[in-house]
Parts: sequence; C-alpha cells; structure tokens
Amino acid sequence: MGNYYISVCFTEIREVFIVFDLSGHTGIVTGASSGIGYAIANALAEAGAVVYAISRSGKVKDDKDGVHPNVIHQVGDVCDYPHMTKLIEEIGEIKGIDFLINNAGITVKRRAEEFLDEDFDRIHKVNVNSVFKLSCLCYPYLKRSPYKGRIVNISSMAAHLGFSEVVPYCSSKGAVLAMTKGLAVEWANDNITVNSIAPGWFPSEMSKQVMTPERKAKILGRMPVHAFGDTRDLGAMALFLVSGNSAYITGQDFAVDGGALAYGF
Repeated sequence: MGNYYISVCFTEIREVFIVFDLSGHTGIVTGASSGIGYAIANALAEAGAVVYAISRSGKVKDDKDGVHPNVIHQVGDVCDYPHMTKLIEEIGEIKGIDFLINNAGITVKRRAEEFLDEDFDRIHKVNVNSVFKLSCLCYPYLKRSPYKGRIVNISSMAAHLGFSEVVPYCSSKGAVLAMTKGLAVEWANDNITVNSIAPGWFPSEMSKQVMTPERKAKILGRMPVHAFGDTRDLGAMALFLVSGNSAYITGQDFAVDGGALAYGF
C-alpha cells in the first residue's frame, strides 16, 4: 500500500511538471534586455519555449547570469509600428505566436504641475498605446495557437495605489489594467486569455530612476515582508499564466508584491 501511494504521488507530480512544459511554444517578451522582462524571458525559455526578446538595444544589458539559448534577442522599438508589424509577421508566419508579454515601459519623475506635455504623451505611447497595438498585431496568430493564445500585460502597484511625482505613470498603468479586462472579455471566445501581473518593488533600470533613500525607506515600510522582490518570482507567475494550468483564468491582475496591497494599518 505504501509503495502504491508513493507511485501515485510521483505520477501526480510528474503530470504537474508536464503542464509547465512549454516545449513547442513560441512567443514575444518586450522590454526584455534587463530586469523584469529579462527574467520572464529566461523563465519561459527554461520551460522550453522559444522566446523573442524585443528591446531597443536588441541585447542583454547585464548578462552575468547568462542568456538561455532559447531566448532570441531582437532590436525593436514598441512604438515603431511599421517595424513591429514586420517583425511580428515574420515571427508569426514562420514560428507562430502562442504568447505575448507586454512588459516595455517608461516613467519620468516630476511633480504633476511641472510635468511636460511631451513626457506625458511619451509615457502613454509606450505604456498604453503600444500594449494595445502589439496585442492587436499578435491577435491573428494567438487566435490560431494550438495551446490557447496568452497575453500577459505588466501592470503595476501604480495601477492600484497613488504615488507622488509619477502621476502619469500611475494613469498609464491604470489604463493597462482596464485594457487587460476589456481585451479579456472581447477575445474570450477567440482562443485567447488576457491577464496582467502587478509587480511590487523589484530591482530594475526604471525603478532606479525614481529611487531615493527617502522613497526606498517608504517602500520597504509599505510591505509586510520589508524586502525587495526577486524577479524570478515574476518569471514564475508569467510561466503559470502562459502554461496549461491557467486556461480558465482571464481578465485578472495578479499582484506579486510582498503583501503590499494587503497591508493595512
């Protein structure tokens, strides 16, 4: 009886790992030269997927951890729609597209009353407009995916909480959250799920732009765990949302935040 029970347990464990196997899957991660995008691209590649990592530089900014052979870095500005259209068509027609991770984003630190119109427009063009455009460009390929097409947008704590000196960033991420729900409903019967991940505070090039000792102290005090996150946790969440385990989940935002949104007084 004991040996039979152990055998059943091992069988069940093996089935769980098979569900997380992305062999045969192909997809795109934007803003993948460093930080969150880089971690997500590597996590999906480690699970067997071929990942096209798109960034303006087309290469890893810091490869101390090594680049997985399944990650193919490509030069691409998410706001250059003619180039992105051509790139997506090339990937889609040759390999197919099973997932899209909309991660590319920017911010500017400045008080609201001093914010420049061109900076406001640029933030929304990168953080909002490109998410919508790339999702639509990938739509026909995602719809044909044999695994069910997946879109995962990277939202933010700023979609849920107010932060000073980055108000346009807050409004852009609020739009991403609303767009995630809208697309999830519209494409629910088109073989596509659309979800988002709201990262808490992780080391990234963008977070360094707005980090000061005072802001760092406030951030760490805002989380029950009182520590910054590891981007591998975001990779694991993205893997879950792209895998067969999440086929019935759509229109949801998943906070990976060390308990920040749950923290009361």
